[in-house]
Amino acid sequence: MTERRSILVAGKAAPRGRFPHARVAGDLVFVSGTSSRRPDHTIAGADADEFGATRLDIAVQTRAVIENLREILAEAGCRLEDLVQATSYLVDMNDFAGYNAVWAEYFDESGPARTTVAVHALPHPHLRIEIQAIARRTEPTAIELQEEK
Repeated sequence: MTERRSILVAGKAAPRGRFPHARVAGDLVFVSGTSSRRPDHTIAGADADEFGATRLDIAVQTRAVIENLREILAEAGCRLEDLVQATSYLVDMNDFAGYNAVWAEYFDESGPARTTVAVHALPHPHLRIEIQAIARRTEPTAIELQEEK
């Protein structure tokens, strides 16, 4: 029987709705849209000065999103190298260069297929980017090895 399970990662920001961080179906892992939101609901890459002016940094947010993806994938027995497809949602295509530069810190042309689209808004006005992804597991997880015994 093909494994099917939902993954909620302890210590990560809870999804803002009734869905998991990721869903495993056989050897595929479908990661829900992931942002730079922290467990305390603050946002990496969103800072306000003493006058309340907000500074939103696409590089910091992109790096935080990819690191969040790394942790979610680890719960499914995957690594970033196991990503086969990613869809990135940017609120402003003027952020593309900064986002693309950070992406290149993690991936080259042998990385996942990628699509980047502009969206009107994300669930919080300080979020500049969200990424959803699909990975392929190549090795059984500890849970699967226990179930085989």
